[in-house]
Amino acid sequence: MIDSSAKAAAPKVVLITGASSGIGEATARRLAAAGHHVVLGARRADRLHALAKEIETRAGDAFALDLDVTDPGSVRSFVAAAHERYGRVDVLVNNAGVMPLSRLDALRVDEWDRMIDVNLRGVLHGIAAVLPIMGAQREGHIVNISSVSGLRVDPTAAVYSATKYAVRALSEGLRQESRDLRVTVISPGLTRSELTESIGDRGVKGAVEGQMGIAIPATAIGDAILYAISQPAEVDVNELVVRPTAQG
Repeated sequence: MIDSSAKAAAPKVVLITGASSGIGEATARRLAAAGHHVVLGARRADRLHALAKEIETRAGDAFALDLDVTDPGSVRSFVAAAHERYGRVDVLVNNAGVMPLSRLDALRVDEWDRMIDVNLRGVLHGIAAVLPIMGAQREGHIVNISSVSGLRVDPTAAVYSATKYAVRALSEGLRQESRDLRVTVISPGLTRSELTESIGDRGVKGAVEGQMGIAIPATAIGDAILYAISQPAEVDVNELVVRPTAQG
């Protein structure tokens, strides 16, 4: 069990996308409590800045910036501002994601496009923005949030699973291309977050919400991320699957 009171031996500059709620929010609190400098990005600026203020009142260090991961320019600005403030970028947590599940024959094409834009292109935009900095540093760590839906496909999750399988494939390719960069994929199972709010199909939404009684807290994923980034530089934790014991 990780001691939540322990401070980081070597504080890192950690950029977190989708940090205004759910896994991103929990991760920001967890890493700040461990002594890391957290740079928070999301579209919901009011919640984001409130979180940064809360972290700072607890003696943590947080820097909040508006961010739209579907916009490459927004992502570049986010990373550049963090780099300018701290002089380095140690970790990027590509967490932003949406999950509007539906059957394919429902033809909710706009939702398919949104998942591809946020869940896949958003990850690519983050990687593209930090690679030059991490390359110059000759070190860095990219943590990509996938899902157990990137390990199996269920009805209504075909497109969502496709994006999460792609994140895992992309991460493995990135890992193999570098000997300085560490790459970690975190695949959460049912986790308490706001992801279900993006489901527009009411029948599917009700079915998913009916399973959430066994969901684990988002802090469990924050703990997994802290574990991965806390390993010695020569240790690369490539993949962690974290799900409820009761999940099939």
